[in-house]
Amino acid sequence: MQEAEMNDLTREYMIKFYPERCIQCHGCETACKMWRGLPYGVQYRRVINLWEGSYPGVKSHGLSLSCLHCSDPACAEVCPVEAISKQTADGRVRVDTTLCIGCGACAEACPFGVPQFGEDQVMQKCDLCAGQTLAGTDPPCVATCPGRALVLEEVTLEEKKAYETFVAEALKGNG
Repeated sequence: MQEAEMNDLTREYMIKFYPERCIQCHGCETACKMWRGLPYGVQYRRVINLWEGSYPGVKSHGLSLSCLHCSDPACAEVCPVEAISKQTADGRVRVDTTLCIGCGACAEACPFGVPQFGEDQVMQKCDLCAGQTLAGTDPPCVATCPGRALVLEEVTLEEKKAYETFVAEALKGNG
């Protein structure tokens, strides 16, 4: 296998979050909801306040979270109708809404609480704004962030797995 072909198989896209740059403005949440026209209660991206320390030295920082397009997506493994699939070309985890039966197995399996269900009870989530990113434009959440805390990056599978671990640890520590 040629090196270029091997790189295609080991590199994927993701929106990486840099916590030291986040000012917790929630602009990424708003941009996503507005661009997607999402109804009340459905959020493809959310900013979570993480807390550390004890009173009076409590510190807070944000974690902007959406689908991580996991290296080995638990949601896809448990979907009984195979409505969720990992795209080999760029690593996106895609939902075929025409197949989804709304059983919620994906929501239970996702360690990050990403799957959302609207009024139609069909699973929805971030798709990295496929149309825009394929055209070379940043997704609205990335473009809106004043601190550049969100960056669309091409990463190796090892980098993606390390980021998944970082997010899991941050969420675990926040209980």
